[in-house]
Amino acid sequence: MPQPIFFAHANGFPSATYGKLFAALAPDFQVQHLEQHGHDPRFPVNDNWSNLVDELIHHLEGGAEPVWGVGHSLGGVLHYHAALLRPELYRGVVMLDSPVLTLADRMVIRAAKRFGFIDRITPAGRTLGRREAFNDLAEARDYFAGKSLFRRFDPECLDAYVSHGLQMAEQGLRLKFDPATEISIYRSVPHTAPGRPQQLAVPLAMVRGRHSRVVLPHHARLLRRMPRAEYHHLPGGHMFPLERPQATAELLRQLFTRWASSQEKSA
Repeated sequence: MPQPIFFAHANGFPSATYGKLFAALAPDFQVQHLEQHGHDPRFPVNDNWSNLVDELIHHLEGGAEPVWGVGHSLGGVLHYHAALLRPELYRGVVMLDSPVLTLADRMVIRAAKRFGFIDRITPAGRTLGRREAFNDLAEARDYFAGKSLFRRFDPECLDAYVSHGLQMAEQGLRLKFDPATEISIYRSVPHTAPGRPQQLAVPLAMVRGRHSRVVLPHHARLLRRMPRAEYHHLPGGHMFPLERPQATAELLRQLFTRWASSQEKSA
């Protein structure tokens, strides 16, 4: 039987964008996911993302067994917080270019919210006023291919984003991921966590894109406080799971195979 993975996407990137990564994990792993986090009116975006964590836990509770939690950026933080609250739902967590924040990080974020400069330290400022509508898929693909964020995407991942990140509108196509929700998620980035790093009861791996400006060397130092944590890096930047989906899948396979073997020996 394939082992269950529950994947949580980065802000603004519907889960179907990662289809090539999911396919590379088959048939040994079956990837479950929500289409889009933050769009269920039962779990509206709130400060520190606690409702988004509750949304994730709600869906994990519907599973038949504990999962390998894999999250990119936003998704990695959601899994980390959920695992602190409900470790019995997990076999382990992998954070793909998601930081575990230090006290200094959290103080800066809290001050940025309080004094109104959060848009300057998160992508919210760049998201404001971004183009949302296109005439057709070809125009959208040309537009995104010219943006620096997408320039190094695997071509199939870029095609998947264009195919699944847009929806029909009255005239042409519009972004499927609600821009106001995306901005709200950035502005409410957590400055708190539901537990301390040393309280995490499941294995955790933080995987950094080698050229990332989101996960930084000082974030890796926090892993030393965790009972079973490790640090890895792959070529690419913050979007490396969509730039190198095959390499990302191979690292996940290696981690889960090793962790599963260790868990079987200790059972």
